[in-house]
Amino acid sequence: MQQRFVPHQTVLAVSIAALCAGPALAQDAAPAAGTSTVVVTGTRVANRTALDTASPVDIISADTLKTTGSTELNQALSVALPSLNFPRPTLTDGTDTVRPATLRGMAPDQSLVLVNSKRRHASSLINLNQSIGRGAAAVDLNTIPSAIVKNIEVLRDGAAAQYGSDAIAGVVNVRLRTDRAGGEGTVTYGAHISEYDLLNAPVPAGGTWTAPNSRKRTDGQTTTVSAWKGLPLGENGFITIAAEYKNQEHTERSGYDMRQQYAKVNGAYDPRELTINRFDAWYGDPEMQQKTVFVNAGSNLAGDVKVYGWSSYQLRDARSAGYFRIPQDARNVQAIYPNGFLPIIAPTVEDFSAAAGISGTLGDWDLDTSLVYGQNGMNYDVRNTLNASLGPASKTVFDAGGFSYNQLVYNLTGVRKFDVGGLASPLNVALGTEARREGYALHAGEPDSWRNGGVLLPNGKPAASGAQVFPGFRPANASNSSRTAIGVFVDVEANITDKLLASAALREEHYNDFGSNLSGKLAGRFDFTKNFALRGAVQNGFRAPSLQQQRFTSTSTNFVDGIPYEITTFTPNDPVAVALGAKPLKAEKSTNFSLGAVVRLAAVSLTIDAYRINVRDRIVLSENLLSDAVRNYIVSQGFPGVGGGRFFINGVDTKTKGVDIVAALPYNAGAAGRFDFTLAGNFNRTDVTKVPTTAQLAALNPAPVLFDRVNVLTLEKGQPKNKITASATWKLDGWGVTARATRYGEVLSPGTTAAFDFTLKPRTIVDLEARYALTRQLSLALGADNVFDQYSETLPPALNTTNNTPFSNYTPFGNNGRYVYARASYSF
Repeated sequence: MQQRFVPHQTVLAVSIAALCAGPALAQDAAPAAGTSTVVVTGTRVANRTALDTASPVDIISADTLKTTGSTELNQALSVALPSLNFPRPTLTDGTDTVRPATLRGMAPDQSLVLVNSKRRHASSLINLNQSIGRGAAAVDLNTIPSAIVKNIEVLRDGAAAQYGSDAIAGVVNVRLRTDRAGGEGTVTYGAHISEYDLLNAPVPAGGTWTAPNSRKRTDGQTTTVSAWKGLPLGENGFITIAAEYKNQEHTERSGYDMRQQYAKVNGAYDPRELTINRFDAWYGDPEMQQKTVFVNAGSNLAGDVKVYGWSSYQLRDARSAGYFRIPQDARNVQAIYPNGFLPIIAPTVEDFSAAAGISGTLGDWDLDTSLVYGQNGMNYDVRNTLNASLGPASKTVFDAGGFSYNQLVYNLTGVRKFDVGGLASPLNVALGTEARREGYALHAGEPDSWRNGGVLLPNGKPAASGAQVFPGFRPANASNSSRTAIGVFVDVEANITDKLLASAALREEHYNDFGSNLSGKLAGRFDFTKNFALRGAVQNGFRAPSLQQQRFTSTSTNFVDGIPYEITTFTPNDPVAVALGAKPLKAEKSTNFSLGAVVRLAAVSLTIDAYRINVRDRIVLSENLLSDAVRNYIVSQGFPGVGGGRFFINGVDTKTKGVDIVAALPYNAGAAGRFDFTLAGNFNRTDVTKVPTTAQLAALNPAPVLFDRVNVLTLEKGQPKNKITASATWKLDGWGVTARATRYGEVLSPGTTAAFDFTLKPRTIVDLEARYALTRQLSLALGADNVFDQYSETLPPALNTTNNTPFSNYTPFGNNGRYVYARASYSF
C-alpha cells in the first residue's frame, strides 16, 4: 500500500501559527522590481539597491515571470536569467518529475534557495541517471506557485559565509506577496504544436516496413488555473493566499522503432510487424496533475514587534515512461503483453512547509527569530509493467516504495549600527545563529516489486527480478536517519569612504556527522563616479554532504551464468563499499573570486561580472562497478552473492570561470508607448582537474574507472558554453508585447568513447507574447514559446539503438518544440 507522509502535530501547530503571522522585516521595503529596487539578498544593510551592492543581484519581477507560456518557476527563471539553466531530461525515472536547475554551470545542490530569506528544504529525490545534476538532491522550485511570488532575487556570488552550506554558486531568494487587499485569477491553456525530423535505423534484412522522415505532433495540452487574494488581518496585518491547479498531458517525441518486434513464424516475419505502432515510447515531458496552496501572513503587534509566517502544501501526481519492451524481449511475458509494453513510472510527490517568526527591536538591536519546517516525500507506483520472474501470474501494477526528507531550522539574527570614527557611514553589524535538524527515511516496496519468483526462461536461465523499469526498494534498503547542525555568524558592512564600500562575513558551522567548517568572505565596491564602479569579492565556502547522498540505497538482482548477484547503490559506510575504497563523505570546499563593473549611462545600466569558482572534493556518484574483477574481489572479501554496484565519493576537483553581462534600457517613446530592452549573457567554462581513485580498485587487473569520461565531460561540456538573451517589452494603453530571443551555446552529449560523442550546435529560441487589457480588470494574452519550432540535432541510429530517444537529454531547452498558449487574467 502506498505510504504518504503526514505532518506531525508539532508541524501543524507551526502551520497554524504561520497563518496568524506576517512577513519578515526585510519584506517591507521592496517596491516594484527594477534597478532602484531595494534588495535583501547578499546584504544585511537596509535600503541597499540592486545597483549599489558589492555583489551582483538580479531581480525578477512577478510580471516578468508571467510573460512565458510555462507556469513552472524553474522554467520561467531559466528564460529570465542567462546564468540559470533548466534542462528537461526524460526517461530518467524520478528526475522526469522533479527536474533540477543549475546556476553558473555548477551542480543543482551548489545553489542555496531561500523563501523570504529563510532556507528552503530540499527535495527527497536524488538524481541517479545520466543527466545534468547526477548525484545531486536539490530544492524543487516548482513547489512554489508563481501566483504567490512578489519577486525573486538571485545573488550571483558565493555566500556560504553569510547563509551556510550550499551557497557556492549563488542564492535564489523567493520573496512572497504581502497584500492585504486585491487579487487576481488566471487561466492559462497551451499545447505543443510541432514537427520534428527523424533519422531512422535501416530495416532488418528481409523486412518490408518503412519509416517516415518527419512527424507532426499536437500534444502536451496543459491547463493551469491559479489565483491569489489579499485579505486584511486586524488593523495592519495581512493574509495573502495563493492556489494553483495544473493538469498537463504528456508529450511524446519518440523515434520510429525499426527493430524486429516479434519472433519469426516459420522463418518469415510475423504479419503484425506491418501493423504494430512503431512510435512506441514516451520521450518527452510527463503527464502531471498538481495542486498547490501557499499562504503568507503577518501582523504588527504592540510597538514595533511584528509576527510573520507562511505555509504551503503541494500534491503532484505524475506519469512518465521507461524504455519500450518489445514483444520478444526476454523481460516480457507474452501471455500478459503479446504486443510488448511500455512501463510507466507514476510517482506521487507531497511537499509541505510552515514557518513562523517574530521581529522587533531590543535597545539598539533589530532582532529576528524564526522556526521553519519543510518536508518532501516521493512514493513510486510502477504501472503497465510486470515481474517476469513471476511469469503469467505477475501483477501489472506495483508499489515500489519511496523516500522522504524533512528539515527544521531555527534562526536568530540581530542587526545594529555602530558609529565608528573615520568611517563614512555607520558600521552595520549582524550577528546570528542557526540550528538545523534534517531527517531522511526510505521505505520498502511490496515484495513482488523486487523479488525473484523463480520462473526460468526457455534457455533455462532465470527471468529478470522485480518490476520492470523500476524494481522496488527492499526491506534491506529501508532506513530512517537524522542529523543536526548549528552555526554562528558575524557580518559587517560599512562605507570606509564616500566611494569605498567594504563588507566581511565569517561563519562557523558544526555537523554531528562530518564535523565543522569555517567560511569567510571579503567584498568591496569602489564608486569612481556616480556612473562607474568596480566591485569584487573573495571567499571560501562549502557544501555539506546531503543525507540523501549518505543514506540512499537500492538493490537489484542480475544473473551471471544463472547465479544471482545483487547490484547495489551502496551507502558510503556499507561494508562492501568500504571494501571497494569508500570513505565517510566530507564537505565540498570552494574558493570564489569575482570582479565586476557597474556602469550607468543616462538611462542605460550595464553590469559585467567575472568569476572563478574552485571546488575541491566534489561529491559524485561513482560508475557502476560490475566487471568480473570487481565481482571476484568482492567475493574474496567475504561478500558472496554481491556482484558490484556504485557509491557516493568525494574526490572530483573542478575550476569554473565565466562572465555575466547584463544591460538594461528603459525608453519612453511618448505616444508610441514605453519600451524596456534587456540584453544579458553568461559565458561559462568548467574544467575537471582531479577525479577520485581508490587503492583497492587501482590494484585490480584490469582496474575499473571510478569516474569515467561521460561524467567528466558532463561536468565540463554538458551545459551551454554561453547563453545570451535579448528581450524587448512594449506597453501602450491596454496593449503589451514581449519578444525574446535566447541563444544557447554549444553543448556536448558525451559518449563512452570519443567516437560516440555528439555535439549539439548553438540554437536560438524565440518567444513572443501579445497582451490586451479589455478592461481595467480583464486582460487576455496570446503567445508562443519557441516560435520557430527549434530542436537540437536528431541523434543518429548508432546513438539511438532502441529508437526510443531521437534527441539528447543534454539539450538545454528541452525537446518538445513549439508551445502555443492563451492566458486570461481577472484582477479584483
